[in-house]
Amino acid sequence: MAVPKQKQSHARTNKRRSQHKISAPSTQACPQCHSPRRPHRVCPVCGTYAGREVVTATSGDDAA
Repeated sequence: MAVPKQKQSHARTNKRRSQHKISAPSTQACPQCHSPRRPHRVCPVCGTYAGREVVTATSGDDAA
């Protein structure tokens, strides 16, 4: 089994770990209302997916 001869320095370890960053989630424009949304998900604004209404869009101000 391979065993390293020397301890790896902190600088080399940090250089390797610098690539382990998280990327921002990708967004696309909704074809109906043109608001940004995540790909392959129902639009949170208009409630459409693949050209048809899936969820009825509700506004947050109808507390009755």
